[in-house]
Amino acid sequence: MHVIGVDRRPAGLVVEVESPPAMMGCPTCGVVARSHGRRTLTLVDIPCFGAPTRVRWRKRTWTCPEPSCPVGVFTEQDEQIAKPRAMLTTRACRWATEQVRREHASIAGLARQLATTWRTVWTSIEPILQRAAADESRFAGVTTLGVDEHLWHHVSPRKRGPKELTGMVDLTRDKDGRVHARLLDLVPGRSGTVYKTWLDQRGKGFKAGVEVATLDPFRGYKNAIDDKPADATAVLDAFHVVALASRAVDEVRRRVQQEIHGHRGRSGDPLYGIRNILRCAAERLTDKQHARLAAAIAADDRHDAVHVAWQCAQKVRAAYAHPDPAKGRQIAEQVVDGFPSCPIPEIARLGRTLRQWKDAFLAYFDTGRASNGGTESINGLIELHRRIARGFRNRENYRLRMLLIGGGLNLDPPQV
Repeated sequence: MHVIGVDRRPAGLVVEVESPPAMMGCPTCGVVARSHGRRTLTLVDIPCFGAPTRVRWRKRTWTCPEPSCPVGVFTEQDEQIAKPRAMLTTRACRWATEQVRREHASIAGLARQLATTWRTVWTSIEPILQRAAADESRFAGVTTLGVDEHLWHHVSPRKRGPKELTGMVDLTRDKDGRVHARLLDLVPGRSGTVYKTWLDQRGKGFKAGVEVATLDPFRGYKNAIDDKPADATAVLDAFHVVALASRAVDEVRRRVQQEIHGHRGRSGDPLYGIRNILRCAAERLTDKQHARLAAAIAADDRHDAVHVAWQCAQKVRAAYAHPDPAKGRQIAEQVVDGFPSCPIPEIARLGRTLRQWKDAFLAYFDTGRASNGGTESINGLIELHRRIARGFRNRENYRLRMLLIGGGLNLDPPQV
């Protein structure tokens, strides 16, 4: 394209372009066509010099001289500039998708920069995202699969459908052993059936390739993993196990507080004063914090139950923190064997839960410390973009946006 004019106006920059003269054949019959003048098309382009930019493309038109040819007048097309009937240039579409993915931009913000409307921007990039989402090749090579759920809206389900969405994330390690989490899909609902259906849709090849499946303590997901990828090892997420242990300690603290004082913790109560210390790892406590913990436990003999519960939670932490997976597994086995018989009911309940999930709990130490951490990081990105967008009303738009920012779409597939 040749730039034949640039005009700076109050509304922004206008760049006029045209293609160089060239012989053109009819796309149907191949007969050399005759010039039929020009047709000017105005396209939205990326901002230039801090101003919205419009490209005025003086498109050449031709007419076919062959009487029997069904083609009358046709217009030049160049998809490097814009797709047919497009409102944004190809460059602007690429810029917009990268702004959303890399810079966490909102569609409304991009529309302001381009001096156009939200609908113009979204209808221009939506077909690009739909084509990428429909590409089944993006599911290839997944050996570690994570799953988790989140709420995508907080209004009546009658208006927007189910509140819960189940997200599948690729947690496959690269050659260096690092995980680059990649969102694969978001499907409505939170159940084992939803997960099973999605796995079935991927086909036998995909299920056969999944070796490790990480999840939180939800039996529905576990059943789906056991039923579908027969050779996959289910791994209970370390974060959720430690969270269960910490929650048990907090429940013991609140129960003992009620038994002794008959009310919730208040300022000045020994156990209430160490509530945050009880959530910390022992090795990270300062000398002052250790002293505060010891003083609060010594204030009443009945506080010993809280101290024992805290030590049990530290043992769960120690299993995951041990540098040797084999040693960590031994500690975890001691937890599974010993906690169910603990006289503290909250710890005994934790032990029974871990015993029910024993295989998935211990699998962490046999799978190179596989975890659902990458899935949680994707959930964090999703929550960020949901806040940036001020919420969503259309679930398919939500899915496409999250697949874009979650790395699940390849917008530049290899040319075949």
